[in-house]
Amino acid sequence: MMKCVLTAEKLSVGYSTDSPVLRDICFNVNKGELVGLIGPNGAGKSTLLKSLRGILKPLEGEIYIADHMASALTDHEFACLTAYLQQDVHIAFDYSVREIVNTGRYPHLQWWEKEGIEDNKIVDACMEFTRVADLADKSVLEISGGQRQRVMLAKVLAQQTPILFLDEPSTGLDIFYQEEMFRFCQELCRAGKTVLMVVHELSLAARFCSRLMLIGNHKVMKDGKPEDVLTEEYLTEAYGVPVRVVENPRTGHVEVYTEPNEKNPERKALLHVIQSGETEDVHGKE
Repeated sequence: MMKCVLTAEKLSVGYSTDSPVLRDICFNVNKGELVGLIGPNGAGKSTLLKSLRGILKPLEGEIYIADHMASALTDHEFACLTAYLQQDVHIAFDYSVREIVNTGRYPHLQWWEKEGIEDNKIVDACMEFTRVADLADKSVLEISGGQRQRVMLAKVLAQQTPILFLDEPSTGLDIFYQEEMFRFCQELCRAGKTVLMVVHELSLAARFCSRLMLIGNHKVMKDGKPEDVLTEEYLTEAYGVPVRVVENPRTGHVEVYTEPNEKNPERKALLHVIQSGETEDVHGKE
């Protein structure tokens, strides 16, 4: 029987009780699942992730993490149970890669303690796993955005939590490292960790995630296996544009794309203005 490690009960999240971003969210996540949160920009994926991590207090409802009521957890307890990789991490100081990854060990140390031999072994293993060990002594200001993203994943892994919340972890990565990031997560889940990640690359989500939650219209529109969620009907409704889902006959992988609306007269008029600089009203009025 699968062990439940995360529960949301009648959860509403957002920044104002008058206009919650998501309402009445209910779900369970089991140990070892790789859950992709998908949906259009602004739908509330990152807001949900922040609320699950305790960064943003829920407007209503309750979250349970490993049988603990999240609202009763201290910051230290949260940091021992869950790790969070945010979008667009900005590092202003000239820290080395190793120094950044070392910070993942802080929840396991007293404020006066320095990293010990065992901590260094864990940090080394995390850098090897994410393939940044050769950058250990480099400044994070001297490496590429994609390399920095893998460094931040190593930091999150060094925290050694059973649950990982990753907000667009493949942002800024080239196609090889995008796939590598998903493989990292898949391997982690096979080893017993649980990962919830915000994903925009739907074709990669279909290949690597064990489960998808489609977020849109202030709710979870569909929750299930990738093949049950990534349908033209659900995606078209969520994204508000005609979406097509096909299987590549050569690879067997799902491909998701939008259908262009080339006959839209307003867009043609706008393009004419952009190209020519003419200012005739786009609706055809003088």
